[in-house]
Amino acid sequence: MIDLVTDSRKVKAGDTFIALRGIDNDGHKYINDAILNGAKRIICEEGSYDVDTLIVPDTTKYLNEYVYRNYYDKIKGIKLIGVTGTSGKTTTCFLVYTMLKKLGCKVAYIGTIGFYMDSFVRDLPNTTPLINELYDCLLECSDNGIDYVVMEVSSHALDLNRVYGLEFDACGFTNISQDHLDYHKTMDDYARAKVKLFNMLRGNKTCIINIDDSYSNLFMLSGNNNITISENKGDVSIYDISLTNLGIGFKFSYLSMDYDVTIDMVGKYNVYNYVMALMLVNSFGFSISDIIGLKGICAPRGRMEMVKYKTNSIFVDYAHKPDAVKKVLESTLEFCKGRIITIIGCGGNRDRKKRPIMGNIASSNSDYVIFTNDNPRFEDPNDIMRDILEGVTRDNYEVILDRKEAIKKGVSMLCDNDVLLILGKGHEDYQIVNGVKYHLDDMECVMDAIK
Repeated sequence: MIDLVTDSRKVKAGDTFIALRGIDNDGHKYINDAILNGAKRIICEEGSYDVDTLIVPDTTKYLNEYVYRNYYDKIKGIKLIGVTGTSGKTTTCFLVYTMLKKLGCKVAYIGTIGFYMDSFVRDLPNTTPLINELYDCLLECSDNGIDYVVMEVSSHALDLNRVYGLEFDACGFTNISQDHLDYHKTMDDYARAKVKLFNMLRGNKTCIINIDDSYSNLFMLSGNNNITISENKGDVSIYDISLTNLGIGFKFSYLSMDYDVTIDMVGKYNVYNYVMALMLVNSFGFSISDIIGLKGICAPRGRMEMVKYKTNSIFVDYAHKPDAVKKVLESTLEFCKGRIITIIGCGGNRDRKKRPIMGNIASSNSDYVIFTNDNPRFEDPNDIMRDILEGVTRDNYEVILDRKEAIKKGVSMLCDNDVLLILGKGHEDYQIVNGVKYHLDDMECVMDAIK
């Protein structure tokens, strides 16, 4: 374990506490709490305390360099696979994890749905954890003989150097659409933050790039082994996509060979996620035919997770960004024989600009929408809802702020071959209201409503 603690609540007697300045908080406010909990030493940027104190110009930079200097040698033998982009990171990484596992490899996954090593280990506080937490995971992997680690690499992590010092053996770019503009301010800044991953490669430097995305040229760096995926124009050329509510069939060509694939996932975007995962695994010497032949390859929990109800289909999905919501709805339109009923909200204390966009996308592409709470956090749900409804131009919706009641209403509306989409929270089993985390699981709510 890393011997510097960044959370005062986790300090034990004899620990060294380092006070980091974050996006929303400042660790210097918790130095006295850390001392009360037993910290024997403090590393900070200012102040005078009754225990041994080291003042440094930048605690984040100090932590990055300290962790790299003291621990990188212990984990550098692990093959690292990184995936960045707005949407698809979790599914792509989890597919890589599952494929490598079924191919007999010792593999771990680090990302939005937690830390997996052979099986689920624990939840993580961020898509890409703070550098000390990330290195803790990697040290744990090393101690357990893990050969491959696939991880989601967020724009925040790259901009804030949470992956400082790491070198990746392969990486992938999924797509870019509006997100996190409360932090990055412009789309160009957001994209440039993600490009940093593609300068952190070693060895063969294999990069799998979705060139059907308008930002893809930024990721085509000279010196890297760039393999492009696309419908009809990439190194990997995808064609003949067939969508149903139970799965996807498609074909692709690569190096003058043609392949026919059927996967147990829904949505056209999952074709890209699957192919990117397949090519990342292939870059380590595994044959495409062997990978395609693997059984039981599916998306992780909360990613278009389906329940059949009479003649209807209910999907729980994590889509909480405009482009992701649009892709889910457009894909559903291609196979839905009845109505599309959508339940959706927006998170509090996050990018407000996307709220009316989300409202417009949901109402324009659904037969009926129930707008509800996502994670209001510290915001008034009514304020969030006003922002969402500014973008709505159709009279095909209602507002039910209680998410459990909204799901009940959505299930009760299903008639014949309808699809109910419950978007925004996916795998999450909680809801944050006024800063308090309550248990709430969309799939549990679905099962209760069906009963």
